[in-house]
Amino acid sequence: MLSGLLAALGAGLLWGLVFLTPLVLGEYPGFMLAVGRYLAFGILALGLAWFDRHALGQLRRADWIEAAKLALIGNLLYYATLASAIQLAGAPLPTLIIGTLPVVIAVCANLVDRRHGGEDAVRWSRLLLPLALILAGLLIVHGDSHEDGAASRTDRLLGLAFAFFALACWTWYPIRNSRWLRARGPGMSRAWATAQGLATLPIALLAGIAYAAWDGLTPGSAFDWPLGPQPGLYIGLCILLGLAASWFGTLLWNTASHLLPAALVGQLIVFETLSALLYAFIWYQRWPTPAEAAGIVLLVAGVSFGVHVFRRTGN
Repeated sequence: MLSGLLAALGAGLLWGLVFLTPLVLGEYPGFMLAVGRYLAFGILALGLAWFDRHALGQLRRADWIEAAKLALIGNLLYYATLASAIQLAGAPLPTLIIGTLPVVIAVCANLVDRRHGGEDAVRWSRLLLPLALILAGLLIVHGDSHEDGAASRTDRLLGLAFAFFALACWTWYPIRNSRWLRARGPGMSRAWATAQGLATLPIALLAGIAYAAWDGLTPGSAFDWPLGPQPGLYIGLCILLGLAASWFGTLLWNTASHLLPAALVGQLIVFETLSALLYAFIWYQRWPTPAEAAGIVLLVAGVSFGVHVFRRTGN
């Protein structure tokens, strides 16, 4: 339990960097940040694959197809649609929708476990309190903002559609990833993170080429393809995200997924939200507002109760 919790916390701290990067590289489209990050992840995975060559050699064709699905849906599509949602509908509402991930994943994972008679399933009544606290905390934290960057009603509706698509992508990813890992023996977490990086590389490369073609056909495009106005900073942050947030974060998340029930791991994604808030406060050089502080307390309380629920089940 403790090892799984620490691994999930580490993954959340690293994944929080993803929310800081758009603030540092504000001139870059969100899609290019996603492509750059996952190109770096894939290239780094090529080198890291040497250390996991024996475990990777044991993967079958079906496993590589599964890694490609996880890479496409949980990596590139999730971040591309989330960035597009924020650009079209403004930041607060899409962020609120994505912020419900701990609740949505926990409910879906428990539903799957109960349907299949899994040993990790718990009664809905025991999940009610922690999920209610987490949802209340997320609503308060993300509701304490009134920004709206939407240009029109049409853009707002399209942005909401993208946000719900992103929510669906990362609800599916951790549940599917956890079931694959827990069906295998211990010791596959690092190799499976590297496998997803290798699968991400051709997908991100094709996505980048497709974006370049679309950008070239779009009148009045202001993006300086391929590295933008700050190439050195862009490359450096992409490498940082590729190594720290993508590979090492995925490794830690795989470790937590193997050690903990999927419904509990879903709630622990709240560490990513808390990390993103911490980095944002540091970036803006301010303390949280009273409403933000209250929301953070509720988030932490909800996770604590969730850990207590699953500890009592003996997992």
